[in-house]
Amino acid sequence: MAQDGHRLIDVVLDDSIGRSTPDVEHERAVAIFDLVEENSFEPLGHPAGPYRLNLSLADTRLVFAIASGAGEPVATHILSLAPFRRIVKDYSMICESYYEAIRSATPSRIEAIDMGRRGIHNEGSQILMERLAGKIRVDFDTARRLFTLICVLHWRG
Repeated sequence: MAQDGHRLIDVVLDDSIGRSTPDVEHERAVAIFDLVEENSFEPLGHPAGPYRLNLSLADTRLVFAIASGAGEPVATHILSLAPFRRIVKDYSMICESYYEAIRSATPSRIEAIDMGRRGIHNEGSQILMERLAGKIRVDFDTARRLFTLICVLHWRG
């Protein structure tokens, strides 16, 4: 768990993108809940938080709009989504396979797909940490939850 000043207390996804399938909406809700419950989030060069984060898409870019706990703007970081394109596509495909499998496949098949899903998710999380380096310091678990939200934005966008 992060120090009180280096953590998110609220995360919002841009609602203009619309809603998706129940499975995707469930992933979004769980990721936001888990992220707010436990995270380490430090915008470098800014006063200690806690922080509020609004994630949105602008053209082919991911926008991290960071505000203080009181809602005052702190920083906005815009990342190109190009480095995420392949990994998000791979993750989306394996998630579809996973959702199909949990409805009808054997436990060993579900476990095999889930292992692949976790591996791709870890890779995407690592890419996110690299892209945020020098801007926002996050731990690996926070990066994992943020990567899930990036995928949800893609699936909805």
